[in-house]
Amino acid sequence: MSILQAIIVAIVEGLTEFLPVSSTGHMILAQHLLGVESSPLVKAFTVNIQLGAIISVLILYWKRFFQSLNFYVTLFVAFLPAALIGFLLGDYIDVLLESVPVVAVMLVAGGIAMLFVDRWFSREQGEQRIGSRRALKIGLAQCIAMIPGVSRSAASIVGGMATGLNRKTAAEFSFFLAVPTMFAASAYKLIKDYKILFAEENMRENLVLLGVGNAVALAVGMLAIRFFISFLTRHGFKAFGWYRIVVGGAILLLLACGKDLTIL
Repeated sequence: MSILQAIIVAIVEGLTEFLPVSSTGHMILAQHLLGVESSPLVKAFTVNIQLGAIISVLILYWKRFFQSLNFYVTLFVAFLPAALIGFLLGDYIDVLLESVPVVAVMLVAGGIAMLFVDRWFSREQGEQRIGSRRALKIGLAQCIAMIPGVSRSAASIVGGMATGLNRKTAAEFSFFLAVPTMFAASAYKLIKDYKILFAEENMRENLVLLGVGNAVALAVGMLAIRFFISFLTRHGFKAFGWYRIVVGGAILLLLACGKDLTIL
């Protein structure tokens, strides 16, 4: 992976991590289009540049992380289901990460569902406080995003709305939940692949790639968060649904025609 390829993939990560369009799915597609061959380094890079996006949440919402102990209790409860499933099915998830057809199908399926989300949850919202029971339900919904193309953001936001949260509150809690979830995934990947990432002959090059990727994802992620909250509050999910259907449908059509997605 070259520096330019790393920057492009990191831009894709920063733009899509907090949007309901699947950041992992988009990064997989970007790597295929750029001709980046799958390798332990590339897989680790894909997971670890999410740290930059996480830091953007900490910067923009730093006051919320000092508000109360209950805030951390609810985050921990919501984080547990994904941590357990990720630990048990990590190797299987790694296999799915290489499948463009899976990403395309889930983009379309999720897009169709997103066209109806605002109608399903258009009722008057009630209590917006997030307790442990509500947090657990959101955490269980987030687990669906273990399938590439689903979108962690979409699963957790819709999960929050299904419990009665409004769009803004559900989206912000999804951002907060990304911090322990993505940090744990990144740390696990670093520990698992440290011999590859920090091999003496490639350590400097790998560190540069990770550093550049995280810096770009951080900057772009801050812009994406500000845009998304404003857009979602005003317009809902329908535009994202149509986007997912168009992108996923185009990929499936290309695959059905025997086209090679590695074009660069």
